[in-house]
Amino acid sequence: MQPLTPDDVRLALDAANLGLTIRHFDDSTATSELAAEAIGCVVGQIAKSICILVDGVPILVVASGDQQVDDRKIATMFEVGRKKVKLAKPDQCIEIYGYAPGGVPPVGHRTPNIPIYLDQTLKRYETVYAAAGSPNDNFGMTIEQLETLTGGTWADVSKA
Repeated sequence: MQPLTPDDVRLALDAANLGLTIRHFDDSTATSELAAEAIGCVVGQIAKSICILVDGVPILVVASGDQQVDDRKIATMFEVGRKKVKLAKPDQCIEIYGYAPGGVPPVGHRTPNIPIYLDQTLKRYETVYAAAGSPNDNFGMTIEQLETLTGGTWADVSKA
């Protein structure tokens, strides 16, 4: 199965009508650290999209780049055992979400209506930056735009 592209993300952004634009970088922005360096922001401002399967059902967690997602907290949220919370494998990321790890955006997914959870630690920042479908494309937005764009639910999902 072919991954989706930044063009697919651009369509989702245009549909949201928030005036958000994708920026292409020559250097890789596949990790939070690389993205922050390329963009010129702090690592915490990177809104990384983590593809998770909870008892086989996909969810997306948009977490701050300087945080780790806590599988215990997610298990508790969904009232399942911790072993039921798994990171999606790279082929599952492409098949379900549409994008390879390092380029998964918070919108424009292959599977519609995947529940999205926004890491509350992102609220420390006015502006955050997310992947836009490839390891070299990103877009910036305000926290309010992130919430509007994703329809996500704010949650405590990062390790203390």
